[in-house]
Amino acid sequence: MTFKTIVAIVQNEQDAERVLDGAIALASRFGAHVIGVHAEALPMPYTSATGFPDTEFLQVSADLNKERSAKLKAIFQKRLQPSGLSFEWRAQETFSGDSALSSLSSVRAADLVVAAQRDAGGDSNADIGSLIYDAGRPVLVVPHAGPAAASFRHVMLAWNGSREAARAAFDALPFMIGAEKVEIFVVDPGEDGDEDDAGGAGIAAALSRHGVKASVAIRQSKGGTIEDAVQNRLVETGADMIVVGAYSHSWLHRLLYGGVTRTVLRSSPVTAFLSR
Repeated sequence: MTFKTIVAIVQNEQDAERVLDGAIALASRFGAHVIGVHAEALPMPYTSATGFPDTEFLQVSADLNKERSAKLKAIFQKRLQPSGLSFEWRAQETFSGDSALSSLSSVRAADLVVAAQRDAGGDSNADIGSLIYDAGRPVLVVPHAGPAAASFRHVMLAWNGSREAARAAFDALPFMIGAEKVEIFVVDPGEDGDEDDAGGAGIAAALSRHGVKASVAIRQSKGGTIEDAVQNRLVETGADMIVVGAYSHSWLHRLLYGGVTRTVLRSSPVTAFLSR
């Protein structure tokens, strides 16, 4: 298994460099085609004092959108042209102006999506959570800090025996096969997922047959949250990638208690690979 089509979600200038760093590094490793996706919001009409649509405002908004989209396209092309990779740029105008939500038709025909971690308090973030939920394809989330990488030395798989965790584990095989070490990290085994493999032994054996150097670590939350246990383990082990089965809890559980997916999207210190 490998990644031959990679979609880069380019929402704004702040995202562009770190997303393209990751996408280009990965595409160079796997010989992949890169598709840059960006969306601008359709200008919404406002009524003037005379009761008619403010056409001047619409025109100014449309011009600003075109200028911003053209600038991002230029950044994308400047980065890709010297790489020798095949690439294309897809710009759209949608009601939301969200490059993640507007990219679904592109990502469903891709092997991997690369996106930026949300900026705390940012008002122009792409909705990566909804993209992961609806895409049907794995998403690699580049963190705020740290170098973009095409391969990872130590991968941590957050395992709870769920369907989503299983999907993520096998989607991430190209990274885990090349890693020096893969740790299957289990918190409170038996409380979630499939009782037959709540402790991770079955998935460890399956991954090992692919040549993955897999081991299992089990922890009890002891009244803390699973999210804290996962974050603490990342720091303890020095892992440089986390693999997560996204949204394996019900919406009500996530609403009341949060979840690993949300924590990873907002504050993971390392590259995150999410699939569901």
